[in-house]
Amino acid sequence: MTHASEQTPAAAPDAPDAPNASGAQADGAARVRPAITVAPVATPAPPGPVPPVVPAPPSLEDRAVGALVGAAVGDALGGPVEGWSPEEIVKRHGGRVGGIVGPFHDDWRTARPIAPYHKGDGHVTDDTLMTHALVRVYETVRDHLDAYDIADHLVPDLIGTPRWIPELETEALPLQRIFLAEKWIVARLHYGHADPREAGVGNIVNCGAAMYMAPVGIVNAGNPDRAYAEALDISAAHQSSYGREAAGVFSAAVAAAFMPDATPSSVVVQALRLAKDGTRAAIEAVCEAAATLTDPESALMPLRAAIAPFDTVGPDYRNPSLGARRPSRLHAVEELPIALGMVLIGGGDFRATVLGAVNYGRDCDSIATMSGALVGALRGAAAVPAEWSEEVARASRLDLQAPGAALATVAREVFTRDRARARTHEQAFTAISAIPAMTEAGGR
Repeated sequence: MTHASEQTPAAAPDAPDAPNASGAQADGAARVRPAITVAPVATPAPPGPVPPVVPAPPSLEDRAVGALVGAAVGDALGGPVEGWSPEEIVKRHGGRVGGIVGPFHDDWRTARPIAPYHKGDGHVTDDTLMTHALVRVYETVRDHLDAYDIADHLVPDLIGTPRWIPELETEALPLQRIFLAEKWIVARLHYGHADPREAGVGNIVNCGAAMYMAPVGIVNAGNPDRAYAEALDISAAHQSSYGREAAGVFSAAVAAAFMPDATPSSVVVQALRLAKDGTRAAIEAVCEAAATLTDPESALMPLRAAIAPFDTVGPDYRNPSLGARRPSRLHAVEELPIALGMVLIGGGDFRATVLGAVNYGRDCDSIATMSGALVGALRGAAAVPAEWSEEVARASRLDLQAPGAALATVAREVFTRDRARARTHEQAFTAISAIPAMTEAGGR
């Protein structure tokens, strides 16, 4: 169908090729101008909503750096208020801690029980020193670790190489900073020559092993079961009972956080799937309480109430009960369940999660170390506020990026070895399973 607007318009009377009254051209030739058909122009649809741009999941390297930077920043933020209650923290700082703060006491050099450590002002604590030491072991071995690697590599690192200790503001052996529960490793393995797989038995049961197990989860990224088993093996040289269990579950949670579609909830699901005894019950109780809360500010007291039945230290953190830190199948360390609860409440936001952990008080540097590592693994390095990470790196004189980058390289190498080992096992099992089964009479 040809619309009127599509007809050939009549030429002006004085045009050279204008037709005469009979329809003939001026030169006498009878020509008919062909009709031109134009497709109808479609009316553009009204603009709709622009679909949101879904960011690509962070890479292995980004998550590894995020986990270790997040752990170090959480450690540094929690250090100055470690051991204090939420009420004492508010009294000291005039409100909740909102970032890097100074020491709890101005006379920290002599004030008990802090002296002689300069906690605060962006200084990391032994949590980060031990984490980086374990990274160096992985860089040396470049494969999965076991308890013997702790004896062969971690102990020499703690007693043989001076390093900058931020809280001491000097270079010293890491052994001179780590807590008694970590000094135990040196005493038992270097001086006592204990079997590394049993050396942790007899040590006080606390979160000392769990606090530096993030590297195990990174090396086993995406494989919570393997991370859990490896951390249990490693921490046998350090801890027993629910302290060792916490190390395994925390490593598994970090590995689960590397999944491309991981969420805070999926991390908790994996932790609960693997956790045993009191550790599982404590995580379940704390996370059930966290599910009813919407912000860290309102979570401090409910989460403490949820963990209290499983905690052996008691309400006065600096004066633990007689039953504190002893082996038990009914109890759990406080730090890991609270860290998981804060990750749920924070919804993957680093500030909300880590500041909730810091203002919880008690062993809040380790709680913030664990929660910071989990958010960093979930969201990548960009999740950690740069003003915090840069200041912690400067104040602590540490390269916070390099350990994560190095560990990601090791993780790729270990995965390649794992695939080769799996193929070897597959070939062997295929050959074995092809052998005809024996009959009841013993023949083939």
